[in-house]
Amino acid sequence: MESLHKNKTWDLVKLPKGKKTVRCKWVFKKKEGTPRVEEPKYKARLVAKGYSQVPGVDFTDVFSPVVKHSSIRALLGIVAMHDLELEQLDVKTAFLHGELEEDIYMQQLEGFTVSEKEDYVCLLKKSLYGLKQSPRQWYKRFDSFMTSHDFKRSSFDSCVYFKKNNDGSFVYLLLYVDDMLIAAKDKGEIRKVKAQLSEEFEMKDLGPAKKILGMEILRDRKTSKLYLSQKGYIEKLICRFNMRSAKPVSTPLAAHFRLSSALSPQSDDEIEYMSHVPYSSAVGSLMYAMVCSRPDLSYAVSAVSRYMANPGKEHWKAVQWILRYLRGTTDVCLQFGRTEDGVIGYVDADFAGNLDRRRSLTGYVFTIGGCAIS
Repeated sequence: MESLHKNKTWDLVKLPKGKKTVRCKWVFKKKEGTPRVEEPKYKARLVAKGYSQVPGVDFTDVFSPVVKHSSIRALLGIVAMHDLELEQLDVKTAFLHGELEEDIYMQQLEGFTVSEKEDYVCLLKKSLYGLKQSPRQWYKRFDSFMTSHDFKRSSFDSCVYFKKNNDGSFVYLLLYVDDMLIAAKDKGEIRKVKAQLSEEFEMKDLGPAKKILGMEILRDRKTSKLYLSQKGYIEKLICRFNMRSAKPVSTPLAAHFRLSSALSPQSDDEIEYMSHVPYSSAVGSLMYAMVCSRPDLSYAVSAVSRYMANPGKEHWKAVQWILRYLRGTTDVCLQFGRTEDGVIGYVDADFAGNLDRRRSLTGYVFTIGGCAIS
């Protein structure tokens, strides 16, 4: 409540004729901390019920960019290569910083109704969690702040900002909604950026980067190595799909899987069996691991994801095979290091490998410092 008042989120007004209110609710959540760094916290958050907003009346644009995973990996590659400092910050109540462009009226809060003004409503001045346009308004506010402090926005990824110092070194900042990574050669440079950000937003300093988007960042500066691991996520995934006791295999997808749409269910029994199989959710979870830190799954996941619409038993066996492969390789992660190489790319294609349409498949990999970034 204090942070809502401090940000001057709304004014109490009488509801004008013909206007509707958006409802709101409190969401309570226990947030597990990071061991040895943060205690578990009990959080209450006020959320507007944005699903009742009317397009064109209550909001127009909702598009908001988030950083690409390949940008995060490219930054980690540069950090390992030049032995940069890498720190992480989090904006407290990020969405309450955005300015609203539309008039939105919200009912008063449960448990905090102002006495003698029970029939009044809140006219929102700042965006709130749950409103459709919140992410966009926050991004616009942050972007104008960064550009006014001489940062340039990358033309390849709108959430990557950089600034060249007088000595030719760079400060990089990556933004993922309210999480940010800052990298620079010198701790002093990072302190300067942190100080500027703290003047404008309420920041939580998380120190050297340990975790971003559920990926752990491990660093060994003596050997100039940096690791990006999703061990925690992958272990959860194996539990979720009951593969904890399965026998590990050594390949992401074995040669005996000749997948095609001919293997889609034919009999009623098989259709019935497949209707209870969490096929798309398993493929989606594998895809997240692949996008973040496990490029070794790329081919296997692309093969099984073609049959999402109508998977058969054999397709499901292939998905379980990938999960068994993960079970034996939970510790596998991306390793960034110091090499003489900059960006190197490799590409290759098979010939008409697709059984359904006789299409060929192209694969490529780009590395920085010997580590795959895309």
